[in-house]
Amino acid sequence: MRIIQASEITKTIRRLCIDANCHLPADMKDRITCARANEKWPVAQEILDRIIENYTIADTNNVPICQDTGLACVFVEIGQDVHVEGDLTEAINEGVRQGYTDGYLRKSAVRDPIDRVNTKDNTPAMIYFDIVPGDKLKLTVAPKGAGSENMSRLAMLKPSDGIEGVKDFIVKAVEEAGPNPCPPIIVGVGVGGTFDKAAFMAKKALVRKTDERNADPFWAGVEAELLERINALGIGPQGFGGATTALAVNIEKCATHIACLPVAVNINCHVTRHESEVL
Repeated sequence: MRIIQASEITKTIRRLCIDANCHLPADMKDRITCARANEKWPVAQEILDRIIENYTIADTNNVPICQDTGLACVFVEIGQDVHVEGDLTEAINEGVRQGYTDGYLRKSAVRDPIDRVNTKDNTPAMIYFDIVPGDKLKLTVAPKGAGSENMSRLAMLKPSDGIEGVKDFIVKAVEEAGPNPCPPIIVGVGVGGTFDKAAFMAKKALVRKTDERNADPFWAGVEAELLERINALGIGPQGFGGATTALAVNIEKCATHIACLPVAVNINCHVTRHESEVL
């Protein structure tokens, strides 16, 4: 049994909140640079240039890439041989509290969806726990802005809708989102499970590297086809037209009930931020 102090978790989460908001992952930068090189529409070229300029300034000055520093979504993979000394949930929330305060990040969390009173420290975090083998603890902070989150969609399709129904639903979700999620986007998809499991998989798909395809060749092919179909929509960077509406489609799938075909789509903007550390 390995013991990890709650204070160490707090310190790590604090740093991850700041780093994730200020530094775009290398694979995202590569995708945007590649999109710029292949973009023919002058307006789209200009927008992609400004996006590159923006994340370069954020890198250099250690300032947020976007003014919407999001809700702190925290994925926790905790080894079954790990014991946390202290309250794990409170340790994470304290890390978010410190990170968003010390990093001068915008606090966007409200205590109740109706009374809308700001909690003033961006807590509580949205925490997702996963028990895994081993004695490690992996923490991933993925700040999620509202512009893209509001474009999320979920459908309980009929099994008879099949793969074509799944693909059509995903493309329609992106088409209806239009410019709202600040394209070019990453499209996270969850297929299977239950109502809530599909949504979780779609959210988790967004922290997978954009150059990493689904391990199943069938689903990797679906990802490639959907990326082509979505970019053919012509929405383009920031919705002004062009060949780059999406940078990647990441699909996660799992088993489901014989009478179910759940499909969830969780879109992220061109600022698809996430940072991880293994303790």
